[in-house]
Amino acid sequence: MRKDLPRNILVRAPNWIGDAVMCEPAIRGLRSLFPEAEITILAKRAVAELFSAAPELSRVVVYDDKGPHAGLSGKWALAGTLRRHGFDLAVLFQNAFEAAFLTWLAGIPQRYGYATDGRVFFLTRPVAVPSRSRGVHQVEYYWKLLKPLGLSGGASSPTLVVTVDESRQLDLRFAGAGVGVSDIVIGINPGSTYGSAKRWLPERFAEVAQRLAERIGQDESAQVVVVILGARGEESLGKDIAARINGRSVVLSGATTIRELMAVVKRCRLLVTNDTGPMHIAAACGVPVVAVFGPTDSQTTAPYGQERSIVREAVDCAPCLLRECPIDHRCMTRIPVDRVYDTAVQQLNGLSRPSGPPCLSSPVHTDQTNILSGYTIFLDRDGTLNPDPGYIKSPDQFELFPGVSEALARLKQAGARLIVVTNQSGIARGLLSRKDLDAVHMKLKRLLDGAGVILDAIYFCPHHPDDGCECRKPNRGMIDQAVRECGVNLDHSYLIGDHLRDIELAKRVGARSVLVTTGVVSPQDTEKLNVSGTAPDRIASSLAEAADWLLSDASRSSGQIRERQVAHP
Repeated sequence: MRKDLPRNILVRAPNWIGDAVMCEPAIRGLRSLFPEAEITILAKRAVAELFSAAPELSRVVVYDDKGPHAGLSGKWALAGTLRRHGFDLAVLFQNAFEAAFLTWLAGIPQRYGYATDGRVFFLTRPVAVPSRSRGVHQVEYYWKLLKPLGLSGGASSPTLVVTVDESRQLDLRFAGAGVGVSDIVIGINPGSTYGSAKRWLPERFAEVAQRLAERIGQDESAQVVVVILGARGEESLGKDIAARINGRSVVLSGATTIRELMAVVKRCRLLVTNDTGPMHIAAACGVPVVAVFGPTDSQTTAPYGQERSIVREAVDCAPCLLRECPIDHRCMTRIPVDRVYDTAVQQLNGLSRPSGPPCLSSPVHTDQTNILSGYTIFLDRDGTLNPDPGYIKSPDQFELFPGVSEALARLKQAGARLIVVTNQSGIARGLLSRKDLDAVHMKLKRLLDGAGVILDAIYFCPHHPDDGCECRKPNRGMIDQAVRECGVNLDHSYLIGDHLRDIELAKRVGARSVLVTTGVVSPQDTEKLNVSGTAPDRIASSLAEAADWLLSDASRSSGQIRERQVAHP
């Protein structure tokens, strides 16, 4: 690391849960800029819980402005604590005057943030606030703060970490409430701590939940339970909705910590919610969302990567951003049950399409942590992740190769995003339906979830080879869609597959490639690849071996970049 690069960075997080989730990609971006620095986040208690297992952070410090840090003496004490850490750079995602004042008081030499709230005097590097005239999303607002520090490209989608132990504890808690691990959970979040203006009508939440539970139960012959979420003070609201549902329900309003809430949200098949923090948590966990918007601006705070999840009524007075409606609450009362229910069905039917990045499993802090931060690994499915018997038509036919879950867990723990791209011409041939494919992919996700791995997205081509589509591999349509929807940087991407068309696709998009010999290409066939001009960057006998090479290759590339930075500061 160059001597002038920061070694000890303080990040001041936003105060609201939703804002903190939307800030997460920028925090990851900061880590990619300074991979060897210690990064500490200063946050209020709820947000500190949110980030307590984040792999990009070295330390979490709680800012308790209702307790030991209250008043001027409390601020002085907190500044002293920060001073003892010896930070050399403060990055302020929180826009308040106080955030800049505290870091100045702590003697942090470089103080970096937006020039807001009259705090320019306390910032050594004030950044002009980007224009909000075009409805800049809050994720991008935080991301752009780091552009002058050298962050490039577009913002990725937020991700959060739920540990394996937290998921197990939830299973035990659910078991005590009569909810089995195979039961399908529909989440309902009818409240809002911001104010009543953001709340859709409770009886309509109940009707949507009832109809969804009946539909899913009939379609999948599964047990469905409605779980109602909410903050303290919303217990009666949760009980009122549960009383209106003719079926199984569990009320967790006011009964979860932030970490427990994250585990519950991750467990949901779908979350129907107002514009709240749990909405953003769900999107960051890859959970399909239906978000009812009223007085707030969906252009700036929609669940990132799930913009089609929004249900809102175009009324002249919205968005007003008021906590309480001074008139007839028309932005909410005009939204009927059918619109929310139909959006929920569409979200469920889009199961095999990307719905935002997932909650990651708990990271293992080894020397390989964060090596793949900012990288995307595209994965073929049949022959690469699982044996390929032909056309897999049902979950009963689907099993992973030995060692696949563990290999993918290592890649996730190193910071990579994992996206499956698979040709599924069996749909066009009439051999399976999209519903069949969704069921297979649900089993894939369940098998990986057992190892703490959740895929960032699954893209599939349903067309016949003779259709001439742009998405069937080796054509690049699925990759291009991932670039648009997931913010993939192809300069930092790999593709692992078992077929020559996978390697050809990698060459077309500029990704490095690994050919695994677990599918159609045998080890004997690999000798012909150099002659044919289709040689991959690596040939591996298994996905585990592919992961070993990929981690080594990324580590070597990172080292070369750092050497160039030292040579040409």
